[in-house]
Amino acid sequence: MRDGLWVFLAASPLFWLTLTIGVFLLASYLARSSGNHPLVNPVLISVGIIVGILYLTRTGYAEYFAGAQFIHFILGPATVALAIPLWRNRARVREMAVPIVAALVVGAPLAMFSAVLIARALGMPEALQLALVPKSATAGIAVGIAEQIGANGSLVAVLVIVTGIIGAIMVTPLMNMMGLRDYAARGFAAGLSAHGIGTARAFQVDPLAGAFSGLAMALNGIATAILAGWLFS
Repeated sequence: MRDGLWVFLAASPLFWLTLTIGVFLLASYLARSSGNHPLVNPVLISVGIIVGILYLTRTGYAEYFAGAQFIHFILGPATVALAIPLWRNRARVREMAVPIVAALVVGAPLAMFSAVLIARALGMPEALQLALVPKSATAGIAVGIAEQIGANGSLVAVLVIVTGIIGAIMVTPLMNMMGLRDYAARGFAAGLSAHGIGTARAFQVDPLAGAFSGLAMALNGIATAILAGWLFS
């Protein structure tokens, strides 16, 4: 009877949507309970739990995505909504226009070439090297870049998520170790290197950091799309 109930629930797209939201709410609660410790990352926890459930129940990704695709749909509006905190901090953005451009000019190419050169030095296959090119761009842009440069879209998506999680975990202790106290600079670095997941972490730390992280995510996505298409096609 228990197996029959599971088959019935798993066949419903609403089940996977509800499960995904419930798991993320649990992960967010754990993060808040830890004082938003960098290692207690809600995305990392959610991915681990969902993947574990899919593996144990032998559920294919297509079946899972049939229910969870609504979350994928609202990523677009959620990304656009990042303009609201940016608008509220527009005076600070104008003040820091020159440092922002300088950081983008240095950071966007470095985010691409550093990973590719390290992979090449380690003798990794060319397919993996290409997949690393858009790793610091947000997922929607990165998958589009993958098609443009002939990289594996699925591999790119995985590397984008891994990059975001690692960046979100490392950004706070790294910035503290470097003695960087300006939340605008901290947020911009997080968004440029770790896209949306880094931006979520930045908002946990400070609203100003979140606003500048969202700005960096958008600018780096545009810069990466242009540079990758030009240099790696």
